[in-house]
Amino acid sequence: MQRYRFITPHRTGKWYPDLDTAKRFACEIGAGFLDSRTGRFVAYVGTRLEVMKPRSAKPGHPADLQKAPA
Repeated sequence: MQRYRFITPHRTGKWYPDLDTAKRFACEIGAGFLDSRTGRFVAYVGTRLEVMKPRSAKPGHPADLQKAPA
């Protein structure tokens, strides 16, 4: 299962199990807001989205981080 979080130049959000939840809580760290009219997420300048893929089957192998645009 992938996990998602938003990162600003000054703060890092928590990991969430789905992208919709990460978007809902992004305003707490100042990463962006949900537009009430369209329901779309609007990221502030400098905000990044990180996606953590599940750990591989090998023990001790770190989780892969994939940086995606917000």
